[in-house]
Amino acid sequence: MIQIAIDGPGGAGKSTVSKAVAAKLGIVYVDTGALYRTIGLYVKQAGIDPKDTEAVVKCLPDISIEIRYIDGKQCVFLNGTDHGDAIRTPEMSMYASAVSAIPEVRTFLLDTQRDIARKNSVIMDGRDIGTVILPDAQLKIYLTASEECRARRRYDELVAKGQNVRFEDVLAEMNQRDKQDSSRAVAPATAAEDAILLDNTDLDFDGTVNAIVELAIKTGLVD
Repeated sequence: MIQIAIDGPGGAGKSTVSKAVAAKLGIVYVDTGALYRTIGLYVKQAGIDPKDTEAVVKCLPDISIEIRYIDGKQCVFLNGTDHGDAIRTPEMSMYASAVSAIPEVRTFLLDTQRDIARKNSVIMDGRDIGTVILPDAQLKIYLTASEECRARRRYDELVAKGQNVRFEDVLAEMNQRDKQDSSRAVAPATAAEDAILLDNTDLDFDGTVNAIVELAIKTGLVD
């Protein structure tokens, strides 16, 4: 089985790039961030403060998360319902960051993520894939870009989805989440020691995809 771990901060393009790389290599793409966003959505709908550890942990037995691949696209079902882009808002980014700092939440999702990797060749993106989820991945990449570049990409993505956002707010929220994720006590968002740093500030989408495919070839994972 092939395991490729893509870590990095928000706005670096991890998800869209990983999807394209998966298509080129014929392997399964796993968006782990969607899992935390889904728990965040449940917490919000339940009226729970995402930083209230006791309340969040107490609700975990009531949460059922299932990943299905429909027409090659990963869909995350929360208690039987796919909420689509409702988990992709800036607000859900902050909820995801808050609940992901809770050890019990990470444990809750760990087996789900590893089980997929045991059964399939995968490219998995997130913030602790190479350090915690898939520490034995054959290829680990830390994908990043400048703060301004990452915020602009996220802003353009949200506007394209019809969301009414300001660039300044997107930048501020992104910086706040980066700080929260990198400083949390459990599985902080940092690059694995053996990860390859790929800064794509000056690379377009295709250039980033091709760079990762080339690394997979150099590593001997694919021909």
